Amino acid sequence: MTQMSTGFSIFIVGWSIVLVGLMGIGGFFMFRKFLKSMPKQDGKSDLDWQDYYIEQTRSMWTEEGLQLLNELVDPVPQLFRDVARRTIAAKIGKLALDEKATVISMELIIKGYILATPKRDHKFLISHLQKKQIDYAPYEKYLHQEA
Repeated sequence: MTQMSTGFSIFIVGWSIVLVGLMGIGGFFMFRKFLKSMPKQDGKSDLDWQDYYIEQTRSMWTEEGLQLLNELVDPVPQLFRDVARRTIAAKIGKLALDEKATVISMELIIKGYILATPKRDHKFLISHLQKKQIDYAPYEKYLHQEA
């Protein structure tokens, strides 16, 4: 009978920890998706409402608006970019329907982005608006309110 070397034992234990960690991370994201798909009191889930707002406002988007939205979600890792784009677009769509807008303006896009994203993403928005020479002063009130 041969004994396992210490190095191989450490490798096996380390690999086991990595696998359990990766499965935990994957499980966390699957559980979040599961919670978003659960129906609320109105019978629709968060994902159903997201789809509804996107479908209702699809014709309101301009080419410039879609381009700005794509620029704003560009720093999001490729794996999560589509989810982020849909979440932000749904928030913008909800705002557009609430305000009875006929077209999705830059103001709605910026306001929706601020309300749909965590505070840590707002620094990128400010720097991006400054780079495009867009005054963000009208949106300061949204930047400092709690979501």
